[in-house]
Amino acid sequence: MRNTIILVDDNETNLVMGKNMLSTFYQVIPAPSAAKMFEVLEKVTPDLILLDIDMPEMNGYEAMKKLKANLKLSDIPVIFLTAKDDVDSELEGFELGAVDYITKPFSAPLLLKRIGKELLIAKREKELSKAMAEIKDYADNLDVKVKEKTDEVFNLQNSVLMTVSDLVEFRDKDTGGHIIRTKCYLKILVDEMQKEGLYKDEISGWDMDFFLSSAQLHDVGKIAITDTILNKPGKLSAEEFNVMKNHVNAGVEAIEKIINNTSRHSFLNHAIRIAGTHHEKWDGTGYPIGLRGNNIPLEGRLMAIADVYDALISKRPYKNAFTHEEACKIIEDGSGTQFDPVLVGVFRNVEPEFDKIAHEIGS
Repeated sequence: MRNTIILVDDNETNLVMGKNMLSTFYQVIPAPSAAKMFEVLEKVTPDLILLDIDMPEMNGYEAMKKLKANLKLSDIPVIFLTAKDDVDSELEGFELGAVDYITKPFSAPLLLKRIGKELLIAKREKELSKAMAEIKDYADNLDVKVKEKTDEVFNLQNSVLMTVSDLVEFRDKDTGGHIIRTKCYLKILVDEMQKEGLYKDEISGWDMDFFLSSAQLHDVGKIAITDTILNKPGKLSAEEFNVMKNHVNAGVEAIEKIINNTSRHSFLNHAIRIAGTHHEKWDGTGYPIGLRGNNIPLEGRLMAIADVYDALISKRPYKNAFTHEEACKIIEDGSGTQFDPVLVGVFRNVEPEFDKIAHEIGS
């Protein structure tokens, strides 16, 4: 079933153009005024509203206040459409509760991407609300087993991680499948480490479910990187690469904020180490700190191999995909410089499984 969108604009040309852009993917209901929009809302509850700001009689800001004052309508995500591009107008829109702000004239790809992002967020929020309600029901029922409650909490935590990682991957259009593949690579590496008895003291206290789920946040800081750099159709300049490096610190800050605002944050302990150190190198030449050797947390050293392998075998605007054999050689050549030599040895033993995952989970 297609999502329903109400498109509100007093300009007939914009209404026709907007409907033509969106109707392939969504059910679009055009409304030439805010008043007409509220008439439609008496019969239809849309999944999203595209609301023009500059309209006679009732402008977008006034309509937004009226929407938020109605309990039945207040949760509908609203994206403002306007020809204004000043910061004050944009801030006013966000303060009133808009989820996004698109300046006109807009391109079809940009509009579709922004709408898709907000519909994904709304879907995940509904899933989280449902999970929270189910957890409350379980908590109120004294006969529910402790294990079932624990599993539900874990599923909720994992849903949060999935939501955030989905948003990162949604923005970075060139890394489709990267998050789930790296998670699979990590499991292969850890299983082999346990089999060989390597770093057993360090991993003995790990909750493997938490570790693997937390790995999904390794690039969460990319949310803070501008689209012009994140999705640049070519190789980054030195200055742009320095900006891109900031995704590490941004990711750590984001995870720290979650930790500081929740009592259930043990599942994020792995996440903050992975996000903060997966670009460090064994010889100390990595970033952001320049940690060396075993001073790099084991989680970061493991993710470094998984992350680099996947980047190598994936096509990018600035390079073709390397073959599995070429990627393996690059990682093996980096033993003792970029990567932990012990973990490179583990990788050699399981590299056919990496190749299998890369083919099974395409971009």
